[in-house]
Amino acid sequence: MSKVVWKPGTFIYPIPAVMVTCGTMEKSNIITVAWTGILNTNPAMCYISVRPERYSHDIIKEKGEFAINLTTKQLVYATDWCGVKSGRNVDKFKEMHLTKEKGTFVKTPLIKESPVSVECKVKQIIPLGSHDMFVAEVLSIDVDEKYIDEKGAFDISKCDLIAYANGGYYSLDKKIGRFGYSVQKKKKR
Repeated sequence: MSKVVWKPGTFIYPIPAVMVTCGTMEKSNIITVAWTGILNTNPAMCYISVRPERYSHDIIKEKGEFAINLTTKQLVYATDWCGVKSGRNVDKFKEMHLTKEKGTFVKTPLIKESPVSVECKVKQIIPLGSHDMFVAEVLSIDVDEKYIDEKGAFDISKCDLIAYANGGYYSLDKKIGRFGYSVQKKKKR
């Protein structure tokens, strides 16, 4: 087998498809973002990248905060819809029948239907070309209690999370290993 060489592009897949909320409880917006990820552990830092012409860009820049809301199979339609419609023209919470939920540390609403919402404070904005990267400190992770197992741990397998790859949404259906399992000592029988 040989590989075909393509021009440089965005082909590191799959990646999360998340709904980012911004604004205030009274005047808010939702933007779907796939360019997002973790940057640091201590302090906990993440990023989102947004095109400067997007409606949410200036809201996030002005308010200095946002929330990343993880998406599920049940939210895939709303996730896509919020990514193709502009908040300049529609109230996405209303149109998609999503519920605003107060955050603990940010004034922007969280999406109640999301299993996990990450409250973020912007620390830096880095212009990169087509997108500006909003580097943010994670202030809080809000998890729906129905996804907490009997040991008090978050059970991601119950969430039906989705990912985005090459123009499509995909379900993440089962765990196939865990960090470190390849070097774990085998138990004697």
